[in-house]
Amino acid sequence: MTNIEICLTGIESALAAQAGGADRIELCDNLAQGGTTPSLGLMTEVRRRLHIAVHVIIRPRGGDFCYSEAEFAVMQHDVLAAKKIGVAGVVLGVLRPDGTIDKLRCRELIERALPLSITFHRAFDMTPDPFAALDDLLELGVDRLLTSGQAGTAVQGQTLIRDLQQRAGERLTIMAGGGVNAQNALQLLAATGIRELHAGSSCTELVPSQMTFQNPNLVLGNDAAASEYAVPQITARRVRELVTAVRVAPSP
Repeated sequence: MTNIEICLTGIESALAAQAGGADRIELCDNLAQGGTTPSLGLMTEVRRRLHIAVHVIIRPRGGDFCYSEAEFAVMQHDVLAAKKIGVAGVVLGVLRPDGTIDKLRCRELIERALPLSITFHRAFDMTPDPFAALDDLLELGVDRLLTSGQAGTAVQGQTLIRDLQQRAGERLTIMAGGGVNAQNALQLLAATGIRELHAGSSCTELVPSQMTFQNPNLVLGNDAAASEYAVPQITARRVRELVTAVRVAPSP
């Protein structure tokens, strides 16, 4: 059976993902920057309210994946905090300046996180040699790799995803992410032989505010086109569409 992971931020999105039939969530903040570590309060409440698996991203900022000593110390604390709350897994990735996987730092984080499930995120897509990077992850013993096949979308990168899956075999789970939706999920599964999909934006809708008074004269953020009175959120309807699409697919 294909497993569906929903990438999201916010308690309401987490509840909607569960209601829509997701198998797991990746809990983040700042999705516009690719996802950063969520607050302790959000991790705690999501863990309390959800019965599906909760994985938490460990990423101290947006941008690249080559971190200073101070940033890495933050990541070490965040791993322990997530573990103490009782989440099912953490999602991480650290690179060296040359783009290769920083095995030493990744190993430190993994050792702190165990026995939680370990996913290496799309920092992988920034590496110069994907097969050498995969071998590094196999050596580190991570459970799962999230990748778009080093392309803009998983569909565009499906050939590499297929090759990575064939090389990894049963030693590591390949999860495709990047532009995954209900319309392309079946084709992606068939083309790659993978069993896990990661989606987010395709399951998001603009949810209007419940406020009856709305001040139209200002925007509090730095995006002039944004509105405080409509929030992008995961919806159960969109998640259900994706889940329904893949549940009818034959096992790869």
